[in-house]
Amino acid sequence: MILVFDTYYFDNDKANTICLAFEDWENAVPDYEFSEIKEGVEEYISGQFYKRELPCILSLLEKIKTQIKEISCIIIDGFVYLDDEMNPGLGKHLFDTLNKEIPVIGVAKTNFATVEKYKLPLKRGNSDTPLYISSVGIDMNTAYDFIQKMHGDFRIPTLLKKVDTLTRQF
Repeated sequence: MILVFDTYYFDNDKANTICLAFEDWENAVPDYEFSEIKEGVEEYISGQFYKRELPCILSLLEKIKTQIKEISCIIIDGFVYLDDEMNPGLGKHLFDTLNKEIPVIGVAKTNFATVEKYKLPLKRGNSDTPLYISSVGIDMNTAYDFIQKMHGDFRIPTLLKKVDTLTRQF
């Protein structure tokens, strides 16, 4: 099962984390939807975003693991590495926390200028604005191909757009 996570923050210390689970990269609808509202989340600190979002993902992932046993890949909204020296971003911290057993693909909507080597720009649909693909535990070109073939005619694949939309509905 492939999992995609996203989190929306509100009321200064609350977060709504959503996970969509699906079997095939080309699915238009998820097989499962999971959600959790968490209180007491960390404040945003530049360069340490993982401290805010990682606990939210891990908390929901623990609940998911009671229903889904086989996880082939996790997609996050963001980067795997923060720079070309491979300083870990959210994706790498998640990968390491999961004992390097589940590949993580980062899909970022905006460029992170300090990363040049560890991202691939992907243009989808008619958009001239790329998504930025990064990965750990899976070859970056393979990750790029997976995100490219995801369902949807627009820049952002259908399920990635859906997970983002659902985070704001609580």
